[in-house]
Amino acid sequence: QVQLVESGGGLVQTGDSLRLSCAASGRNLAMYAMAWFRQAPGKERELVSSIRWSGGSTYYDNSAKGRFTISRDIRKNTVYLQMNSLKPEDTAVYYCAVQRVGADRYGDWGQGTQVTVSS
Repeated sequence: QVQLVESGGGLVQTGDSLRLSCAASGRNLAMYAMAWFRQAPGKERELVSSIRWSGGSTYYDNSAKGRFTISRDIRKNTVYLQMNSLKPEDTAVYYCAVQRVGADRYGDWGQGTQVTVSS
């Protein structure tokens, strides 16, 4: 069982920045990748960004490219999402997720943190 604790959400204005954090803990914690997803009201959950735990290669959705930066601290088992130049369309609940080594999908999820960007 993997526990994921997210923090860093909040209410900001257009153009502001936020940094989300997600700390993972649990026994036999062998992570292949961590990711940030988001879900806006009435919309499907979507992948925003991901990072391979070994090597650190990253992926960004087009909506995040150039504005968001994902990073990880291996010693702390923590992933971050630095979000700059926030827009109202970034408003959503942001979820952290883990793909374990040997798994073909993200199977462990955090509780979510609300990000609201006012215009």
